[in-house]
Amino acid sequence: MSRRSGILEFAVLGLLRESPMHGYELRKRLNTSLGVFRAFSYGTLYPCLKTLVANGWLIEEPGHTTEDALAAPLAGRRAKIVYRLTAEGKEHFEELLSQTGPDAYEDEHFAARFAFFGQTSRDVRMRVLEGRRSRLEERLEKMSASLARTRERLDDYTLELQRHGMESVEREVRWLNELIESERAGRDLKGPGRGEPTRDTTEGAPGVLPRTGDTSGLDTPGDTAT
Repeated sequence: MSRRSGILEFAVLGLLRESPMHGYELRKRLNTSLGVFRAFSYGTLYPCLKTLVANGWLIEEPGHTTEDALAAPLAGRRAKIVYRLTAEGKEHFEELLSQTGPDAYEDEHFAARFAFFGQTSRDVRMRVLEGRRSRLEERLEKMSASLARTRERLDDYTLELQRHGMESVEREVRWLNELIESERAGRDLKGPGRGEPTRDTTEGAPGVLPRTGDTSGLDTPGDTAT
């Protein structure tokens, strides 16, 4: 399994743990809630769903909404399939949630893991956050050393770009420090009186989740859903 497909399977299981959905709903949630999936297509999602069904982690059910009931008689249309998490699928997702290995710290994996922190135990959240911070601190050290070696050979614009990259990583480290402090103090991220954590909201910054309501990459009216 590739790293990309593993992240997608994790996210699909997590979303379906909240409630059953059909493919179009899943794709829309992945697009708007997890920025790492903003550009993926049905051609990526449906093989993933079929694999999860084959593994016994999901089951397929016919849709039961009024829209679905009316869909079949229409020319060329069929009722949407709803995907539901099985008991084995829930157990597998909980096992994935408990993992704190290096993959959990990488840019794409971390964003997906963070999106499901509300379903993750505090001790696991702490290990993932501290691992992510350590990984970014190592990245900062390498970036700083590289900049010091090449500064004299770079033009002003390239230097500015490198500084911007370092500042983005530094802002995420500060954000992680705030989250780790809250976890250690036993405070809920949504607790009363706690302000929004400082974060880098630059589009595409590592580990940054998109704002809710971002509909970039959503389906066009001509898309069809199963």
